[in-house]
Amino acid sequence: MMISDPHDGLLALDTHVDIPWPDGPSPYEDGPRCVDFPKLHAGRVAAVCFAAYIPQGQRDATGHAAAAARVRGMLDMIASMAAGGTLATTADEIEAAFAAGQKAVIPAIENGYAMGLDLGALDDFARRGVRYMTLTHNGHNALADAAIPLRSLNNVAAEHGGLSALGRAAVARMNELGILVDVSHSAKSTMLQAAALSRTPVLATHSCMRALCDHPRNLDDEQLEALAATGGLAQITIVSNFLRPQARAADLSVADIADHVDYAVRKMGIDHVGIGTDFDGGGGVAGFMNASQAPTLTVELAKRGYGHAELQQIWGGNFLRLLRQAEAVARVGEFIAE
Repeated sequence: MMISDPHDGLLALDTHVDIPWPDGPSPYEDGPRCVDFPKLHAGRVAAVCFAAYIPQGQRDATGHAAAAARVRGMLDMIASMAAGGTLATTADEIEAAFAAGQKAVIPAIENGYAMGLDLGALDDFARRGVRYMTLTHNGHNALADAAIPLRSLNNVAAEHGGLSALGRAAVARMNELGILVDVSHSAKSTMLQAAALSRTPVLATHSCMRALCDHPRNLDDEQLEALAATGGLAQITIVSNFLRPQARAADLSVADIADHVDYAVRKMGIDHVGIGTDFDGGGGVAGFMNASQAPTLTVELAKRGYGHAELQQIWGGNFLRLLRQAEAVARVGEFIAE
């Protein structure tokens, strides 16, 4: 029998939320943002990975300098958002914030273009509390091939054949620093190579199942098998075009999200599945258009037979496990940023 409020008591953690840039509505007021602190409180979402999204641009000195300036400005903004909660950069800190009734703000970076050609930038990112970096966005960068090449940047179908030499070095350095490797947006070749190379399991922070929606951004069964075999995660996102082909948000519901969760659980097991909404970056379906409505998804999953322990795994427990693994790998090399 489903408990009356299956969302009650969950440390609900959303692994991918964008922030408006350069200007946007206040995160402290209940406004037009999908995720602000009033909505987090209303939806009982305990922790959020706020991503500094860097669109892919030209790979020259000017482009890399602009990306570097943007990512540092965005990370400063994310750090300032901790005024509404607490900046949490370890699994223990996230759990402590939850126990104290505080919202955990977790910095992340979307697109390795942010580091340009400078591996040393990763050390700065770690000092700023970044817990994962998405290797690519749309369009290839100096690290790796993306799932979606950009004609506007004259991308060929495959430039590096997956990870470049710099990309491999970046993965190794991210392992040393305790920064998780995010393979959402990456080409299949990039994803499989990263999963095999990384000493910490990799994750897709906001992707869906290709068997249910044939989109190049989604993960096919071979990729799911690789994630499961290496201990990684697929965090199901709620972008309409990734849930169902050519769908609109209004045509979808939490049942469509749960279908992708079910498929991932069947293919990989409950230990390898989570939620990354991509709110304020395009995520949302009818009935779950902002963080205040998070319990609607939990109710749908509970109706399908997921118990409290399984719901906690999906809603953040698995991600916290990966964070702890990243922290352990970093400490072995005494590289973890304090």
